[in-house]
This record gives sequence, structure tokens and C-alpha cells, in this order.
Amino acid sequence: MIAPNTAFPAIDPRPEFAGLLKENQQFATGRSEGAGEAFNGWFDQLMLQSGIRTSPGVWLGLCLICSLACGGGLFVISERPFVTAFGAVIGLAFPVVLAIILRSRRQQQIMNQLPAMAEELARTAQSGCNINKSFQLVAADTPSPLGDELRLSARRTEMGMDLATAVRDLPLRTGVATLTMLTSAIAVYQDTGGDLITVLERLATSVRDRLHFVSRLRAATIASRLGAIMMVMVPILVVSFYLFRDPLYLEKLLNSFWGRLSLWLAIGLQIVGCTIVFRILSRSARF
Repeated sequence: MIAPNTAFPAIDPRPEFAGLLKENQQFATGRSEGAGEAFNGWFDQLMLQSGIRTSPGVWLGLCLICSLACGGGLFVISERPFVTAFGAVIGLAFPVVLAIILRSRRQQQIMNQLPAMAEELARTAQSGCNINKSFQLVAADTPSPLGDELRLSARRTEMGMDLATAVRDLPLRTGVATLTMLTSAIAVYQDTGGDLITVLERLATSVRDRLHFVSRLRAATIASRLGAIMMVMVPILVVSFYLFRDPLYLEKLLNSFWGRLSLWLAIGLQIVGCTIVFRILSRSARF
């Protein structure tokens, strides 16, 4: 039976141990189910899975600084509210997009390291070491970024936690769903026994096959993905061209009711189209 997916108990701060515990800064509280709570949880997971060693509050402050810098710079240059607001939105989104790119690269590196790690764990266990000692040795030899997560789980086992519980949140900390197979195999072996070495070897083979399939899929669909990105970028480039050609283009457009209606309708449809396109792209690249 797989170990239940329960949350780790929180350690209550006490005055005599002040300064020992690192403050857990998260925006999601878990006490509501609204859209704001869902967005806060997504932002917290983005910071955790991207490998950025800063708190969500610090990164949000960086977003605000970039927004003020971009918006203020464009306001000094153009002195137009619409351009200023557009620059502020771009500056606000830039750190978030950077964190998403870092998370994607980190997940790709973890997937590439996973087969070799599983094979090394199988060889170490086959040599006669117990599963806890084998995991600690493999965690010490695995390079970052996967090695950082494994070493965190290994330190938990050194503090007395069983291995299945120590590795349970690996998929959550990394965002790599394939690690669920590793944690489930360890939990089943710890609870019921079995041939863990064969399971790890098959896991390594299946992950390699999946990486090969994903690489072939991306090569076969590169034209479709580039076409989708171009479809998103063309309206932005067209508007930028008209603004460069005629700086008063937006002012003329916003002077009429139909101009304002068409502009905001185009912006809304562009946002919906971008959301659909990037959701399709993210699902096709999900591990």
C-alpha cells in the first residue's frame, strides 16, 4: 500500500528557539478556495519549483520594481498614459516569465538526470546496502538540480524520518510528475517489500524512452509551435509598427466609441487566444 499523501506537520515557533527556524513565507493560506487563493498557490509553487532561492515576497517586490522602472521610463519618454500602462504591465510580467523559463529548464535537467540516478540507486542497492544508505550515497553523488532535492530528502532520513515519507513531496517540490513513480516504488517497497532493483531499472528505461519520444514529438511539431507563437506575436508587431509610424495613432483610435470598443475587444481576444495557445504548448511539453 502506498503511503498516504499527508502534509508534513508544521513546527510551532518558540521564543527559546527564535532564529533557528526559517520563516515560511507563502501567499497561499489554504483557508479559502477563491481565484486569489489559487493564484497565490500557483505563485508559491512557481517559486519553489523554479529553484530561485528567494521568498515569494522578495520576488513579488522585484516584479513591482520592474513595473515601476518600465512604466516610469516610458512615461518620461512618451508622457502618454496608455504607453505607460503597457510598459508597467510588461515590467510586472517580466520576472514571472523569467521564473517560468527557469522552472522549465530545471525540470528538463531533472528529467535528464533521473534515468542515471535510478540506475545508480539500483546498483547501490544490489551491492548489499539497505535502501536508506543507498539513497544517501546516490543523493551525495547526484549533481544539481536533482541532487539538491535528493540531499534534502536524505537529510530528513538522517533525522529519523522513514524514506517513503522523506521523498513523498519530491513531485511537488520539482513539478516533475515522473518522480511520482520513484516515490511510489520506494513506498511500496518499504511497506510490502518486493524487487525494488528491477522496478528502478524499468523506471530508468521507461524515462529514457519517454524522453526520446518527447524529443521526437517536439521535432515533429516545431512548425506548429512556431506558427502558434507567430500568430500571437503578429498583432503586437502590427500595433507597434503603427505606433512607430504615427505616435498619435492610439489617440485617434480612442476618440471614437467604435475605436475604443474594437481596441478592447481585440485585447480581450488576444489574451484569450494567448491563454489557449500556451496551455496547449504547456500540455504537449508536460513530463
